[in-house]
Amino acid sequence: MILPALGFVTGVWWLHRLPELPAAHWLWALAVPLGLWWWRPRWRPVLALGAGFLWALGHALWFAPQPLAPALEGRDLILEGRLLGLPEVSERRTRFRFQVERALLEGADTGLRGRVRLSWYRNAPRLAADSRWRLQVRLKRPHGFLNPGGFDYEGWLYRQGLGATGYVRPSTENRLLEPAPLWSLDRWRQRLGQALDQALAGRPQAGLVRALALGDRSSLSSDQWEAFTLTGTNHLIAISGLHIGIVAGLCFVLGRRLWSLVPRLPLLLAAPRAAALVALAGAAVYAALAGFSVPTRRALIMLLVVLGGLLMRRAPGATNSLGLALLLVTALDPPAVLAAGFWLSFLAVAAILYGISGRLPDNGLWRRWGRTQWLVFLGLFPLLLLLFQRVSLVAPLVNLLAVPWFSLVIVPLLLLGASLLPLGLGIWPLKLAEGLLGWSLSALEWVGSWPLASWQPAAAPGWVWWPAAAGVLLLLAPRGLPGRWLGAVLLLPLLLVRLPGPAAGEIWLGLLDVGQGLSAVLRTRSHTLVYDLGPRFSDSFDAATGVLLPYLRRAGVSEIDLLVLSNADADHAGAADKLLRQIPVRRLLSGEAAELAELGAAPCRAGTEWTWDRVRFRLLHPPSGEPWRSNDSSCVLAVENAAGRILLPGDIEAPAERALLAASGGELASRILLAPHHGSATSSTPELVAAVRPDYVLYSTGYRNRFGFPRQEVQQRWSGVGALGLATADTGAIEFRLGADGRLHGPRLARQRQRRHWTHLPPELRNSPFFPQPGIQ
Repeated sequence: MILPALGFVTGVWWLHRLPELPAAHWLWALAVPLGLWWWRPRWRPVLALGAGFLWALGHALWFAPQPLAPALEGRDLILEGRLLGLPEVSERRTRFRFQVERALLEGADTGLRGRVRLSWYRNAPRLAADSRWRLQVRLKRPHGFLNPGGFDYEGWLYRQGLGATGYVRPSTENRLLEPAPLWSLDRWRQRLGQALDQALAGRPQAGLVRALALGDRSSLSSDQWEAFTLTGTNHLIAISGLHIGIVAGLCFVLGRRLWSLVPRLPLLLAAPRAAALVALAGAAVYAALAGFSVPTRRALIMLLVVLGGLLMRRAPGATNSLGLALLLVTALDPPAVLAAGFWLSFLAVAAILYGISGRLPDNGLWRRWGRTQWLVFLGLFPLLLLLFQRVSLVAPLVNLLAVPWFSLVIVPLLLLGASLLPLGLGIWPLKLAEGLLGWSLSALEWVGSWPLASWQPAAAPGWVWWPAAAGVLLLLAPRGLPGRWLGAVLLLPLLLVRLPGPAAGEIWLGLLDVGQGLSAVLRTRSHTLVYDLGPRFSDSFDAATGVLLPYLRRAGVSEIDLLVLSNADADHAGAADKLLRQIPVRRLLSGEAAELAELGAAPCRAGTEWTWDRVRFRLLHPPSGEPWRSNDSSCVLAVENAAGRILLPGDIEAPAERALLAASGGELASRILLAPHHGSATSSTPELVAAVRPDYVLYSTGYRNRFGFPRQEVQQRWSGVGALGLATADTGAIEFRLGADGRLHGPRLARQRQRRHWTHLPPELRNSPFFPQPGIQ
């Protein structure tokens, strides 16, 4: 069973790696593997691969969310439908998923159906889960930042079945159509969440309580996430396989004991089988608390396979059970292969099964538990590096204590308190659990602050993962296997081999996709300069830690030599305080240093210049002693080598452009320009355009931003001198390499290199040479 299951999963994964979906007529080919399945048993792994590919194709064509029609973007629509799940309530907005039952444009039905994600920003009423509403909204197609090493938000929306995002407009059309049903699951979860919030009002770890009790992690801060990530314990705050398994295990033991107390009951149904039913029921109730999220459904299927053998008096074996669970999870939800949790959960179980097979049992509970943690750590080591570019080195030790502490103490306390809340008796267990969570988080933060708590190497070439996988298999094999020590040798390429960085005299430029803001990274052979950080969107997400840091980790950058915050505006200096806590910064400059004095910023001064690795850096603006303010105070930086010059002017507008031309007009010609002020109409004067005359002008803008940047007249101005314009909203991150030999390499565009069949691509770029049309027709 395991080989066909692996073949099926590989086929599903392959389909989701394609930049375009094959044509629907390929589904007829599904008859081939199905027809040959019983006639050619030896071919089953290959047949399963083809079946998985075509099964995923059928699911993508028939059940996947259909993106919003471009003609409906930005239009005032009237939606009628039902709220799904728990609304996420914060100070600024209420965000929720909405099942569209009808969508009207100027009174006419548009045919839009399916799920969308909405935000209500002003005067949002208290929204009841599962209630029906009529709302006036504006929608846009699924679109997110796309950067090397970054999170694929569009892929996440695809996995969640969301075909559009948008916001509720102030309107008299917004009204409740039908209250939530009395016995709605989501409404019951919402009431429980409100009771938890009331019982723990003002307590610092109330968000962690909601995460563990309801699977609602929307209230967790990025600092809390970082503490769990650095210690390899973030699985502890997800209601998934671990907690579902613990609850099932406790219910199994309790059910078997209670069933055996009545002598006649085991005669009707054997105690182990009765306990299996109790375990499944208990696990289902806990999964219901989490709203039957994808991880809980996956855990329930795995538990059903394991306990199903007991109920049917059959023992399929651990490997066959794993294969059957893998096959069922993937067949029922093909997009599950896009989630890191899918691979981590199954690989963790596989590593444990493989690591304990062929061995005599260890003596002692803690010895067996410690070996289990080592097996999971080693088995997941390459995959964690591949998915997240870092791995926690303290995870085995921390999990050795944290898993039983959370699973046997904190989670039971939370469930006891939650179950007793309706009786008014659950406050003390909940407060005790919240206090223990605070103590636990402090301990995790302390361990995570150790210098060697985690390791984040630079990106490795693709070939190193194959010997690494073989090395892990050898190291997990029984001790008597000859040549087992070669496993450590096979891991060495993963640990030591890195993609080459810039050579002496080279400049590598990365303009990141951060929405309506700016963040650029310039690397030489041994130095890194970061120009701006992009915006802070909320307490839980900002471009500095959510986009820039993953990009730097992927490049193997462990410290920033110079951080330039061109000005103090929120779209350039957002979350600078958080960044400084997570990565060393040797020096910080800003055009508005006084506003950033608490960060230790020094002022930019025109005329400052330095050389790194045969690359020249010069600050051209603002001049010393002149009272420039706001946008016009932006640091203007010129970077040049044998291939030409890169000009980074920040947010300067016409007055500062005139001053810059007067001071440095003859030294502004550049190969690459970051458009001043994101391409606003108050910048890019004709005189500056004539002086710079770049080959490429790059616009750092948000998708469908409310300012209309880059403005059409500005784009025409730059294209009039032969400059090719590229906007991060359309292309994702943009990378160039300026060689020491005088050659310019690029652009490399994230939406072209990381393109999948769900990736949004503007129609005007579909026939661009940067985005050739792939796919099987």
